[in-house]
Amino acid sequence: MRLTILGGGGFRVPLVYQALLGDRGTGRITSVALFDTDRTRLTSIAAVLRQQAAGVADAPVVTETTDLDEALRGADFVFSAIRVGGLEGRTIDERVALDLGVLGQETVGAGGIAYGLRTVPVAVGIAQRIAAVAPEAWVINFTNPAGMVTEAMIPYLGDRVIGICDSPSGLGRRAALALGVDPSTAFYDYAGLNHLGWLRGLRSGGVDRLPALLESSDALSSFEEGRLFGADWLRSLGAIPNEYLHYYYFARETLAAVQAVQQTRGKFLLEQQSAFYAETVRHPERALELWQKTRAERESTYMVESREVADAGERDERDMAAGGYEQVALSLMRAIAHNERASLILNVRNRGVLHHLDDDAVVEIPCTVDANGALPVTVSQLTDHQAGLICSVKAVERSTIEAAVGGSRDAALRAFAWHPLIDSVTAAHKLLDEYAARLPELSAFRV
Repeated sequence: MRLTILGGGGFRVPLVYQALLGDRGTGRITSVALFDTDRTRLTSIAAVLRQQAAGVADAPVVTETTDLDEALRGADFVFSAIRVGGLEGRTIDERVALDLGVLGQETVGAGGIAYGLRTVPVAVGIAQRIAAVAPEAWVINFTNPAGMVTEAMIPYLGDRVIGICDSPSGLGRRAALALGVDPSTAFYDYAGLNHLGWLRGLRSGGVDRLPALLESSDALSSFEEGRLFGADWLRSLGAIPNEYLHYYYFARETLAAVQAVQQTRGKFLLEQQSAFYAETVRHPERALELWQKTRAERESTYMVESREVADAGERDERDMAAGGYEQVALSLMRAIAHNERASLILNVRNRGVLHHLDDDAVVEIPCTVDANGALPVTVSQLTDHQAGLICSVKAVERSTIEAAVGGSRDAALRAFAWHPLIDSVTAAHKLLDEYAARLPELSAFRV
């Protein structure tokens, strides 16, 4: 079977390939086509993959191309992990927002809207080419903002495009382990949007174990989200939020923490990864070693400002070693390719599961996956608080898609003004004007 990776020169591609190397089942992926618009990055990551494959019998064959149609032809699965504007664009997303006194995280708030505005048109173009060149391929979207981009691609690909994220499954796994429950046997009553959801139940042996977890301060303090949000707030909610909700629940503190550091997350990653790619060009024989060193530093500093606000300490090495989105992608591919039924939390059309949203709204929810794709399962309904926040952010996502596809400045302005973390129409005007001035992809929105 053939897997095409869009954004094949991306830093995290070796995680996907490592998961493929560990898959020894019949019908596994035997060919990986890397596509990227940057030949230097593509060559560097291909070198890492080939060193990963050293000594592994029947490792998937890796090819590289900068021709999209060539990459797509014959693909059984297409994994999309592109970054339009690169990390340079991310640094602008963050800095513009911070200078105007609002959060600029890459998928949350102003930064996520700017990222979506320049990413959606490219994602739509890719969806159109997949429909034309590889109409039978299943598309796994990891391109951020993942839920928004998946919803924008559905008109062209239907239910053959499925969005993934490792945050919900990671949360469920950590909560199960805190209870002493085997994560693979539990059902996670989780619902929301990408980077905006809550674990509302954890069923094992026919019993919801979440209330017992919420009652135990020791158990809550044993994993990341428990330390990040604090036992009192989690008990008040009666649920455990996705880690990204820290940007909403502790917005002032997180904004102050981010503004206090000299270097934003995007700037750190830009400098770190630029050094990696440059060093790999000079020493291709050390590509894997250089990648492993860079990755360890990257993972240890993930969401560092939020952890500092909560005094949550260092990231748990067990969480970092557990596998992330690459394992979700592998499980999804195997379930579809071999009709091996699996339960995964995915970004798919709502289909009436959450009553506050229409059927076509892309939500992040547990699904049963087999050869027919992903079918969302019944979960408990949203509380008023959860529904209010989710409906507000869904309106932002849809206005962003409308603006990105149609070039509507009014729709772009509404997206910024409606977001819960942007508290002023005046600020929304300033954000849109500044992003349009500094990001070439958004020049159509200039006054």
